[in-house]
Amino acid sequence: MISLSDWNIIIAWIVYSILGLLSLYLFRLNRLLQKTPDEVRKCSCSRWTPELLAKTYQEISENPIDYTSQLPPKMDRRYIVTGGSGLVGGFIVLQLLARGNSPESIRILDIRKTERNDMITGPATEVDFVQTDITSAASVEAAFAKPWNPSVANLPLTVFHTAAVIIASDRSAYFYGFPEAVNVKGTRNVLAAARQAGADIFSYTSSASICVRPVETFVPPWAKFPRHIWQMLDEQDFSRPLRSREDFFGNYPYSKAVAERLVCAENDELFRTGCVRPANGVYGNPSDNTVGTPLSKDIFPTWVPHIVQSFVHGANVAIAHLHHEAALVKKDSPQAGRPFVVTDPNPPITYDDLYSAISTLSIHPFRLIVLPPVIMLLISYCIEWYSILPHKFPLLKNILPEIRGEAKHLKPGLFSITTHLIGSDANARKPVEQGGLGYSGVLTTLQGMTLEILEWNREHAAGQGGKTRKTYTTSVSLADRIQELASVGISSQSVDLGVQTSRMWS
Repeated sequence: MISLSDWNIIIAWIVYSILGLLSLYLFRLNRLLQKTPDEVRKCSCSRWTPELLAKTYQEISENPIDYTSQLPPKMDRRYIVTGGSGLVGGFIVLQLLARGNSPESIRILDIRKTERNDMITGPATEVDFVQTDITSAASVEAAFAKPWNPSVANLPLTVFHTAAVIIASDRSAYFYGFPEAVNVKGTRNVLAAARQAGADIFSYTSSASICVRPVETFVPPWAKFPRHIWQMLDEQDFSRPLRSREDFFGNYPYSKAVAERLVCAENDELFRTGCVRPANGVYGNPSDNTVGTPLSKDIFPTWVPHIVQSFVHGANVAIAHLHHEAALVKKDSPQAGRPFVVTDPNPPITYDDLYSAISTLSIHPFRLIVLPPVIMLLISYCIEWYSILPHKFPLLKNILPEIRGEAKHLKPGLFSITTHLIGSDANARKPVEQGGLGYSGVLTTLQGMTLEILEWNREHAAGQGGKTRKTYTTSVSLADRIQELASVGISSQSVDLGVQTSRMWS
C-alpha cells in the first residue's frame, strides 16, 4: 500500500515533470520564433552597414532627392483627399501640388489639421481643409457639397480615400465596432457622397495586411517553424470569397477587406473605382509608427530585429495612387474594380536594418533591448484576456482598471503582423497596356528611412538644441484618442485633435 508521503512524492514528480516539459517546449518555441527561414533570408537585401548608412545620409543631405519629374503628368481635375492631413494623404496632396495642380483644385477632408512640417508652409497651406467625421454621412455630404472656387468648379472630380483607423492588435469581436464604424461605414459614406458629387474616379488606400493569415504559434515540438511564419503579400485573395473575420489576424485587416470589396463593387463605367494596397509598414514622416515610434525613444524594447519585411514609403504609395488615377481615367480600364499591392523598389529589409539606421544616424541616443518573443507572446495573451473580461462580465467595468498606453496594444494579433512578410508589386509594375499601373517607386527603403531620420535631425536641431524629442500623433495614438472620446459620447469633431496638443515638447 502506498503511503501518503509516497503519494506526495509521486504528485510532486509529476508536477515537476510537466513544468520541465513545458519549459523545454517554450524554450524550443522561443528558438523557432527567433529564426529566419532560408526562403526568407534569400529574398532579403544585404544588411545596412554603418558605412553605407553614413554615405547615404551624406548624399541625401548634400543632394536632396527630387522625384517631381517622375510623377504622372498633371490632369485638369478637382481632388478630394480624405485623410489628407496624414501620411499617405499628405503625400498625395504634396505631389498634386508639385506636378502643377493649383491649391484651389484640392480639398482635404480630415478629422484634424496636419502636423506635418512639409505641409505647414508653402502651397499646401493654401489647400482647403474641411474638418470631417467620415462616420457621419451628414458630415461627409456637407464636406463634398461645399462650393468650389469658380475657376475649378466645372472640372471632373477624383476622390482619393486614405482615411482610416489602424489598430492592428485587436482581434476580438468585442472591439470590432470601432474599426467597422470608421473603415467600413466611413468608406460607404465617402462612396455615396462621391457619387452624389459627380466624381468619376475613386482611388482607395487599402492594405496588404488583408492577405495576412494568422500565425499559428503553438505548434508541435517537432515542427520546423510556426505555421504562416512567413507569407507573401499579393492580391490572390481578392479572387476568392471573403474570409470570415476570425480568419483574419485582427479586426483592422478584416475591416479593410470589407471596405475594399465595397469600393471595388461600386465600379462601373461612370464611376471607376479601385484600390492600392501598401505593403506592411508604411513610413515617411515622424508621425508614422514604423520609423517615427522608435525614433522617439531613448530605449526601445523589441522582439523582431531578425524579422524580414517589405516596407513602403508614403511618397511611393502616393505616386502609386496618381498612376492608379491615370489608369482609371481611361474608359474600359482593366485596372478598375481591383486592388494592387505596392512596395518600395528593393528587396525586403530586416527590422535590425531600421534599428541600425536610427542608432547610427539619429542625433538622439538610441538603445535596443531585445526581448524573448515567447515571453512577450504569453504576456500578450494575458493582456488580451484581461481586456476582454469587462465586456464578458459588465459588472467588472467599474472594478478592473483599464490598461493604458502602449501596453494595451500588446496582443497576439501583433505576432501575425510582425512576422516575415514579403510584398510582391509585380502587377502594379506592369505597363498600363498590360493591365498594370506602370508603377515604380521613387525612393528605396534605404533612401526613404535615411531621409526621414535626416528630416528628424534637422527639425530637432532647430528647436531646443536637439536635446528633447517632440511627440507626434501617430495613427495608433490618434485612433486611441478618437476611441476614448467616442466612449464618453464626445464627438471628435468638437475637440481639437490637431497641432496644439500633438506637437508639444516631451
